[in-house]
Amino acid sequence: MNHRDLLRRLAIAGHEGDTATPLRALADPDPIARQLALGALDRTGALTDEQVRAAFDDPDPGVRHRAAVLAATRPSVSLLPVLADVDGTVVEAAAWAAGEQEIVSDDVLQRLIGLATDDDALTREAAVAALGAIGDERGLPAILGGCADKPNIRRRAVLALAPFSGPDVDAALAGALVDRDWQVRQAAEDLLPHMAEPPEPLENS
Repeated sequence: MNHRDLLRRLAIAGHEGDTATPLRALADPDPIARQLALGALDRTGALTDEQVRAAFDDPDPGVRHRAAVLAATRPSVSLLPVLADVDGTVVEAAAWAAGEQEIVSDDVLQRLIGLATDDDALTREAAVAALGAIGDERGLPAILGGCADKPNIRRRAVLALAPFSGPDVDAALAGALVDRDWQVRQAAEDLLPHMAEPPEPLENS
């Protein structure tokens, strides 16, 4: 089988219940083949937690990114290694996956809190969203910090306030209702019906 045929075979292997081909391809020199192999094994239900963890150490960031995404449905797989990855796209994917897991270790939670002030805006946005999905009170200060960040992050941070309550949350939502960015205002308006006691909006000065 030439390499082009292998990639084609891997693309359909998961739909046809073929596990032998992707198992062999996990060690293929081509990172695209390794990515496809992970996806095929996941689709067939044959992917193991150990294989996902091993892929976290893959030399190719695309493979590590794919493994981080696949870990979203595997709460027994700690995302800490990929949350500390050198590649920002991998870290962003890992933060998203942590939010999907919802229940995370203290180490992962603290890493997400730290990432909420990362230099990369996409990483901050993903971390803030994950902290909202997890809903741990320890993540609230980081989410509130996101309410004063760039517009996309402010919007995400406002939505991430959903599990929380208290004066600081009320103040952040009240400010979001008069935010200069319409998407932030819309996020606050969308969230209000889900709150027991919506805050009073601030005067628009």
